[in-house]
Amino acid sequence: MAIDTQAPEWQVSRWFNAPAPLSLAALRGRVVVIEAFQMLCPGCVSHGLPQAQRVRQVFAREDVEVIGLHTVFEHHAAMTPVALEAFLHEYRIGFPVGVDAASEAGAIPRTMAAYGMRGTPTLLLVDRVGRLRQHHFGQVEDLMLGAQIAMLAAEPVPGPATGGAACSVDGSCD
Repeated sequence: MAIDTQAPEWQVSRWFNAPAPLSLAALRGRVVVIEAFQMLCPGCVSHGLPQAQRVRQVFAREDVEVIGLHTVFEHHAAMTPVALEAFLHEYRIGFPVGVDAASEAGAIPRTMAAYGMRGTPTLLLVDRVGRLRQHHFGQVEDLMLGAQIAMLAAEPVPGPATGGAACSVDGSCD
């Protein structure tokens, strides 16, 4: 998937740590950090998920939303929603986590395919207007990720009431 294009909606079969299903459309106005992971992925457990937890602690929720995407493309029998629920509890993952919907066509789940992910961990950054701005496969350094998120959070938000004029986070528009 190309950077600076509209990010596709997630195709999720079940949500954890969310009172209702989430969508990118509902999160417009915030930067969305998506951590795609598998429970049996060493890089996800040692780096990706702890980093996502740190991002959630550092950035204000009204500016940045962290979403986990459990995208299983191998060991399907071992990584069930029941196992995921126990995993999230044991690792104290408190941010919303969606289970990527299985594909009828093969092992690659639907959202993983839509974003062109190569594997896990994958970290995606979606800006306030819903465009995919970063697509990282593997480990991302904390300092670089923090800078990327901060730059996206500082961008003005186009305001529908102003015909697309730039609006800041506090609601004032040019």
